[in-house]
Amino acid sequence: MVSVLIVNDQSLQRLGLRMLLSAEPGLTVAGEAANGTEALRLGHTLRPDVVLMDIHTSGTDGLETVRRIARPPRFPHPLEPTGTPGPRPRILVLTPAGHEEYAYAALRAGASGFLAKDATPDELTAAVRVVASGDAVITPALTRTLIDTVRRQDTHPFPRDVDLDTLTGRERDVLVAVASGWSNAEIASRLSIAPTTVKSHVSHILTKIGARARVQAVAFAYESGLVRPAA
Repeated sequence: MVSVLIVNDQSLQRLGLRMLLSAEPGLTVAGEAANGTEALRLGHTLRPDVVLMDIHTSGTDGLETVRRIARPPRFPHPLEPTGTPGPRPRILVLTPAGHEEYAYAALRAGASGFLAKDATPDELTAAVRVVASGDAVITPALTRTLIDTVRRQDTHPFPRDVDLDTLTGRERDVLVAVASGWSNAEIASRLSIAPTTVKSHVSHILTKIGARARVQAVAFAYESGLVRPAA
């Protein structure tokens, strides 16, 4: 069962998301938060698998909330009581139309996927499952914006001494597949390797390029020139 924490400052939208997700087999709503402060508190106490978050949530800055949920705190924080740390939730960000540039900023903060707020119910529930499984979600429209934003950045999200020579040939093949939106199962099938081997390759790639999530590996693939956007 995949548990979801909904973060949205609109009560009617929270209700609609709760009804939608609760009706889906295999999904359950662990709780709701109206702002970043509540999201941090509930994220720690409820430990959901996925945080479904409107990037424009009120209160604490949305990007800062993403960052603090995605990254273990280096020092104790009042909103995150000390105790046995558990796995960090995966974060699926809802991006409003016309503000897709926030997707790249959220990616750098540690988000695991992005979905436009006008997505269909089926797209939303599928995205929650994909993110919960450890894969990344980036819609084609947001991929285009992500690529353009990467090219405009004056500062890079990855160390400047990281280049493609850091990766083995097989790791490059896997990174191309990840950047193409393939799941681990699809990569394993198309490259004729075991799913566990795919996971190992992905883990090595993330470590080598200094990334925290697959979606950041996608940005690196485009930024490094390994993958080029279709015309």
